[in-house]
Amino acid sequence: MAITAAVAGASGYAGGELLRLILSHPDLEVGPLAAGSKAGSAVTSVHPHLTALADRHFMATDPASLAEADIVFLALPHGESGTLAAALPAGIPVVDLGADHRLVDAQAWSSYYGGAHSGAWLYGMPELPGVRKALSQATRVANPGCYPTGVILALAPLMAADLVEPNDVVVVAASGTTGAGRTPSDSLMASEVMGSLSAYKAGGAHQHTPEIEQALAAAAGDKAIVSFTPTLAPMPRGILATSTARLREGVTGEELQDALHAAYAAEPFVHVLAPGSWPRTGAVLGSNSVHLQVAADRHSGRAVVVSAIDNLTKGAAGQALQNANLMLGLAETAGLPMTGVAP
Repeated sequence: MAITAAVAGASGYAGGELLRLILSHPDLEVGPLAAGSKAGSAVTSVHPHLTALADRHFMATDPASLAEADIVFLALPHGESGTLAAALPAGIPVVDLGADHRLVDAQAWSSYYGGAHSGAWLYGMPELPGVRKALSQATRVANPGCYPTGVILALAPLMAADLVEPNDVVVVAASGTTGAGRTPSDSLMASEVMGSLSAYKAGGAHQHTPEIEQALAAAAGDKAIVSFTPTLAPMPRGILATSTARLREGVTGEELQDALHAAYAAEPFVHVLAPGSWPRTGAVLGSNSVHLQVAADRHSGRAVVVSAIDNLTKGAAGQALQNANLMLGLAETAGLPMTGVAP
């Protein structure tokens, strides 16, 4: 008998990606679909590619209806999932794609998001030490953010191996427009985005900064300080992140490569590319994969790690499904594409 999956926020980009993946999952079937502002609308009026759901309509966001499923995904705007999660039965597995339960520090939440802190859940990045085992026993999981996924997977092994300094991290990352969600905005109009690359929330203002620092500090066993500059790229989906950190004295490029290979040799979704090959977003499009490459910049004394992910898949819905598979005792890779679509 198939396991039913409910999605709250099913009309958004991440919600639509979740539905696409669930439809191809061997053990899951689509359950209740909630979308408050789109309640009563046909699923295909928002997601025309999901023709398998042509007879389905979005419903109002009702905890009791969502709880009829075997697992619930919350793909809601930041600050909205905490209240809904609290109204769901304690025993039902929940994966929150929003930020509400990622941060341990309530002050960090207040500073970057505002409002009441909903408390921290297990941070669901299976590739980090100990997380995969913890997921098998968890009923509440906080799905990582899109930018943090690429940055943390790039730098955490180097921090854990004490190859770089955690207090001098600089990240510049470009994301496709779907990372901003469906809410209409002048800055996201095609005429504004096409042919233009622009920075936003620079100067330490982006809300993913404390999340990245939290995970890197855990890997390093010391405080992490991150300068993060996000940019908007003229493409629908994908993230290319260039993450740098100051090298410890005497560390070589070979040691950096070895650390990444050691961390991810057995990981199905993380690929350290061959020397001389650098990640590109087009290669991971539509997949749950992460492509990494690293170099030692001798001139500046910094490690440079470039990562590419699809922000809607590994950066959101795909990672959420990966977490759900582990929570439910299913094959971790079930329903998740490993190969990108190109060109």
